Amino acid sequence: MADSVTRFETAFADWLGAGRAFAFWKGRVAMYALLKALGVGEGDEVLLPGYTCVVAVNPTKFLGATPVYVDIEPATCNIDPAGIEAKISPRTKTIVAQHTYGYPAEMDAILAIAERHGLPVIEDACLAIGSAYKGRRCGTFGRAAFWSFQWNKTFTTGIGGLVTTSDSDLSERIARLQAEEACRPGLKENLMLSLQRGVRKAVLFPKTFMLLQSMFRWMVDHGLAVGSSGTHEYRQTEDPDFFKRMGPSQGRAGVREMRRLEANLAHRRRMADLYASLLDDAGWPRPRIPEHLDPVLVRYPVRVADKAGALALAARRRVELGDWFDQPLHQALAALEQYDYQKGTCPNAEQAARDVVNLPMHRRVRERHARQAVDLVCEIGPAR
Repeated sequence: MADSVTRFETAFADWLGAGRAFAFWKGRVAMYALLKALGVGEGDEVLLPGYTCVVAVNPTKFLGATPVYVDIEPATCNIDPAGIEAKISPRTKTIVAQHTYGYPAEMDAILAIAERHGLPVIEDACLAIGSAYKGRRCGTFGRAAFWSFQWNKTFTTGIGGLVTTSDSDLSERIARLQAEEACRPGLKENLMLSLQRGVRKAVLFPKTFMLLQSMFRWMVDHGLAVGSSGTHEYRQTEDPDFFKRMGPSQGRAGVREMRRLEANLAHRRRMADLYASLLDDAGWPRPRIPEHLDPVLVRYPVRVADKAGALALAARRRVELGDWFDQPLHQALAALEQYDYQKGTCPNAEQAARDVVNLPMHRRVRERHARQAVDLVCEIGPAR
């Protein structure tokens, strides 16, 4: 009988309709494996949206390549195809198409540009499990995709990530990297993740989210919990075990989550419809999302007049509200220049970072929680 990780890889690949899936310790590790398998290295450039999580930038830096940032479309916060071509250079190695919040990127336009320049596209599908573009699931358009199952994603394995691809040559290279170079998590890490999943299930609810999020980040930074990010992970040289495979407890969690995935996605669709209705009733100016995009959102983004004020008010009232993204490179712990980002490079992304807060979508959110969140942002008012 296959082990739990292999069963999870197979279940996810079958659900997506991909040829293979390869599981890793975290989503950023999956991205690192994918970039390395594509031959990204010293002197190369990787095109990314200028509105992403910093841990999606680090794998590029770890390989000695340079991230090059492209501004975003304001409606979806996805990479703007109109800005890609101007950023392509002889050193460009690949284009990363991120499906932000679960809104599919404009894949036809991105793929057409990539084809003209002979470049592979990889999909950052970490926020887009179940989303579709023109009837086809995100994660099946590019040469490959990478996925994250971090604590706040569509579902969690207690961190974790995957690469999916139907490219046989690329599959062989990733399989070799996984087998020959990736280390395995230790018993302590597996036990800590199992314990954290149990505690999370017992105590994390919309009313406790804001407090527990702050406590958890402190615990991760002090080595008391296994988290998505910690201060030690922002330089690979300080984390020699960065390139790590998925552990068995994560695999078992993934298998369980696949069994209830469709119910999870259906809940998120219902919540998105509810938020849209509540916001429309309140006269909130919602962006127009093209009809050919069929998102399953990980969080519901809205732009508010006072982001800091909204988050502070939510903490006082114990109303769940997210801060994604707090800056163009979310949760960067160092100056953005250290990640090759210069202020003013992506003005739409910088504006979104100032404006956007996120309404919760997870399975414990009910209509009363949605109404509380909408009432709160309406009290603050929309961004102008």
